Amino acid sequence: MPNSIALRKIIVTGATSMIGHFLLPRLVEAGYEVHAISRGYVANPGAAWANVIWHQADITRPGQLPKLDAVALIHLGPLWLLPPLLPALNSLKVERVIGFGSTSLFSKAVSADAGERDFVARLAAAEDAIRQQGDSLGIKWTVFRPTLIYDGVRDKNITVITRFVRRYGFFPLPGKAVGLRQPVHADDLAAACVSCLNHSSTFNKAYNLSGGETMSYRQMVERIFMSLGKPPRFVPVPLGLFRLAIRIASLLPGKRGLTGEMVTRMNADLAFDHADATRDFGFAPRNFNLNCRT
Repeated sequence: MPNSIALRKIIVTGATSMIGHFLLPRLVEAGYEVHAISRGYVANPGAAWANVIWHQADITRPGQLPKLDAVALIHLGPLWLLPPLLPALNSLKVERVIGFGSTSLFSKAVSADAGERDFVARLAAAEDAIRQQGDSLGIKWTVFRPTLIYDGVRDKNITVITRFVRRYGFFPLPGKAVGLRQPVHADDLAAACVSCLNHSSTFNKAYNLSGGETMSYRQMVERIFMSLGKPPRFVPVPLGLFRLAIRIASLLPGKRGLTGEMVTRMNADLAFDHADATRDFGFAPRNFNLNCRT
């Protein structure tokens, strides 16, 4: 990172998120003074984050953003919370913004589940608003659309499968589960943020960010078995029964996001090209690796 940006201030919303865990120390290492936003109080973030200043704020209220001469904001929260922040950022003379959407914008566009279609509509509307407002206000924006994000500890996909396999020693599958997946590590997404901050080629663009390896859903689960030192053991389950189990599980606390469409997608390809990101800012994600859990 050029010396000219050393010690400049940067704001990170959603700082306690999975990507934030990796992003904050990367920004400190790159020479930034990081102002991390959290809705709740964050006590003693640790010596590794000595140059991180925490602010308690609700970003649904733009007026609560810290009054700083920041050079950029990296938004790790839901993308639709970013457009309302742009006028406030403009008044603070923040000219660079990075936000995270999802490739679900494409993979769930024709979902049979109304909740998933609503999610896609909110993503699409947020991208449009960022594009229009960013261009109008002169804010240089970049939107990342990652695929299946994991870190092996905090994620809600790979970690859930890992816990199931560890506890029961098998994994239920409807059909052959041949749909393609490209898990992308949260640290690679954090690195992408730092890499593209000052790359003018990334200004006012959206990028799909997929992992460095493409495999079927079944192969992905096999790799999880192997990471645990267990032989892969699958139990075939009729599609209808699997859907019923998902529907029942969705009634449990913390499982409201489960839908029957998840079962259908096990046999659907969710693969996306990240060549544009590689060309513009050198994005080079690692292969699927469950040993990277720092």
